[in-house]
Amino acid sequence: MDDSAPSASSHALRGLKDIAFGSAAGIVSKVFEHPFDLAKVRLQAQVLDHEARFKGPLDCLRQTYVKEGVRGLYRGLPAPIVGAMAENASLFFAYNEAQTAIRRVTGITEGPLSLPQLAFAGAAAGSITSFFLTPIELVKCKMQVQMLVAESSAAAAAERVVPRSFATMPGPLSVLASTFRSTGFRGLWLGQTGTFIRETGGGAAWFATNEFVKRLFIARRAGAESTKDLNALELGLAGAASGVAYNLALFPADSVKSTMQTEDELRPGTAGQKRTFFSTFRAMYRAGGVRALYAGCGITVARAVPSSAMIFLIYDGLTRRFS
Repeated sequence: MDDSAPSASSHALRGLKDIAFGSAAGIVSKVFEHPFDLAKVRLQAQVLDHEARFKGPLDCLRQTYVKEGVRGLYRGLPAPIVGAMAENASLFFAYNEAQTAIRRVTGITEGPLSLPQLAFAGAAAGSITSFFLTPIELVKCKMQVQMLVAESSAAAAAERVVPRSFATMPGPLSVLASTFRSTGFRGLWLGQTGTFIRETGGGAAWFATNEFVKRLFIARRAGAESTKDLNALELGLAGAASGVAYNLALFPADSVKSTMQTEDELRPGTAGQKRTFFSTFRAMYRAGGVRALYAGCGITVARAVPSSAMIFLIYDGLTRRFS
């Protein structure tokens, strides 16, 4: 990322590059991490169940593979692919735009912004991105628990699990249309509070941590003046650290969001008792304490290390190549 404010003549081009480079980075990372994200969502969604289906992330991945095959591990991938493009494109674009706004307000024309200023820019970028992400994540989460719904129905009817064909399950557009018909336009933003909290705090942690680690590498390397002087390993490590910080910052907000977005599928009997973000938070805490709010956190942090490293390596690499 640029260490100084962009000139007026390059502003539009800078924005297009942010969108293109962020989209490319998001696609690659999402294909890699999707099976782990699926396990995270399924672990989060079972917190309020009377009996847990999975003992942990590895058991979830194993059961998914045995019952659903490789295709099952990538169930719901189209929605997160679109989401990853929208998320990273809007994140990097909004982040750099926020930095430009900060420079205008503060009068800083040269040199890097402070870490608190970058954290504020990251928080602003995350808050804006949350509004794009919520409908996409709603579809993704609903699709990721479809097989669990099929298993429960089959077990109740025949006391045994009869795998349901993927071909008979609704795709992302069908899920989106069904949600719109049943809950209206507003229903597409179910879980927005959780996404907003996660993305605002996570955005601040993600970008600030990345810049902090990069500056540590710059300080220890003789002759280095900016991120352009860092090698791929250093950029990757900075990205990995930012991924850990993002997920640890406000993980319970993501847990609550996922639970809310899969409530109708996994616990249809509670459909008449719609929960708010805070009532769901309290219910999850009563069900399993702090541990329930961090269900799936381990596997999420583990996959965030290579995934976030990929994002920044690709984004920074493309920025270098085409700057």
